[in-house]
Amino acid sequence: MTDSVIKDVSGRTGRLTLNRPKALNSLDLGMVRQINEALDAWRDDDAVEQVVVVSEHPKAFCAGGDVRQVRDAQVAGNSAEGDAFFTEEYEMNAAIAEFPKPYVAVIDGIAMGGGLGVSLHGSHRVVTERASAAMPEMAIGFLPDVGISWFSQHVATASGHPEPAIARFLGLTGYRLDAADLLWAGWATHFVPQDSLENFLRAVDADGIEAALVEFAEDPAEAGESKLAAFAPCARQVFGFDTWREIENALDGGKCSGEERRVINDLLRSAAPTSLVAGAELYAANAAEGVDLRTGLRNEYNVGRILRHDPNFAEGVRAVLVDKDRNAQWQPKTTGEVDPTPYRRAVGQ
Repeated sequence: MTDSVIKDVSGRTGRLTLNRPKALNSLDLGMVRQINEALDAWRDDDAVEQVVVVSEHPKAFCAGGDVRQVRDAQVAGNSAEGDAFFTEEYEMNAAIAEFPKPYVAVIDGIAMGGGLGVSLHGSHRVVTERASAAMPEMAIGFLPDVGISWFSQHVATASGHPEPAIARFLGLTGYRLDAADLLWAGWATHFVPQDSLENFLRAVDADGIEAALVEFAEDPAEAGESKLAAFAPCARQVFGFDTWREIENALDGGKCSGEERRVINDLLRSAAPTSLVAGAELYAANAAEGVDLRTGLRNEYNVGRILRHDPNFAEGVRAVLVDKDRNAQWQPKTTGEVDPTPYRRAVGQ
């Protein structure tokens, strides 16, 4: 057996290497605890000036939280296991955001769901041209969590300010961002080409993150042209509302081109109606003035717990991760049949 998170100190760096390759580094409770233990150990260790998180997998940084384990336990009647996993995972997300030293995530491959929670809350989010990211939870009857429904609405995009409408578009549709999109959206802070990565990490260990970035980070434009930037005017028109009904009405109201509406509808095709309604309520709550990350995580936990106990969650995970037929049978079948009241109450509205 090998550790699913390899912890070591190299030069100035406390390094966390995600190492659960058969699961594309999907986070389970053991991995969450190992990361939390490392952060606790390194927080006041003068020999560790920075933390760097990387992946051993050639294609994946981290494919998310292991919701299949959560679903299996819940189907067996053990909902406490899922509650424990999400409680400790969200505490890890907050600990990363509050870590007093540079926390550097190097995303070189796929990062989804929980993989963004273990990376985007850090001070430095480095991507290569192979980076690819999404919050695809709508397709499993869940919702964007790990603090991303808060983070994405409070980080500045390339426009120079936060854009909640862009954040809601990304989370509610599960749009997949490439490296250029991640940089444009503010989810990534720096671009380092993949062929420079090994030398970059050596420089981080030897000279510190800021010196290494001066030497190896390239202009974000080198990552290519952001398709998300081109789509942003449409997303702002449609997703700048607090309820799913308003968003749906804006989409039907002809504010985007026919091709843009087709793209959005294609993205939404696999989404659970309950998740869309609940997700819109969550995003509205987490965009509110005065809401901090920990409050945002609490809102995610409260809404997410309702959804995890709904049969749609077990059905969505079955369709995507167990049988992989991508043919979930949602109940109810339309968003118009979903009552938003429980989700509003869950976020204190």
